[in-house]
Amino acid sequence: MHFSRALVPSLAFVAAIAAAQTDKPGGMQSGTHTQQEQAEKPAAGNAPATGQSAGGDFDVQKLFATTCGWCHLNGGRVAGKGPQLMGTTKTDAEIVSRIRNGKTGQMPAFGATFNDDQLKAIVAYIRGLKAS
Repeated sequence: MHFSRALVPSLAFVAAIAAAQTDKPGGMQSGTHTQQEQAEKPAAGNAPATGQSAGGDFDVQKLFATTCGWCHLNGGRVAGKGPQLMGTTKTDAEIVSRIRNGKTGQMPAFGATFNDDQLKAIVAYIRGLKAS
């Protein structure tokens, strides 16, 4: 099967979003791991926002680990193909606009992929980034 170069990243993005939006065990998982992972998560004050209250099952840290991290390294703390997000001088509105509309040749547009609560959670995550 032959996929265009533009289609493969799109498929990876869709899979990453699906993974970021659910903590439910798959067909081969018992669910025990998920319960254990929940118990091991740091307290809310120790990590950037996950968006659990604002975006349902939306996990911003997982999103950055699986999708954004391809370009914004170390969870957005270090520049890669994309800029470092930690300490950005962009306004919240500019961040949301960049996520929705992208930047030609540099960042894909995510359009309506995220709802307003999820976008707020992403902005809160970026604002909460600290050097590791």
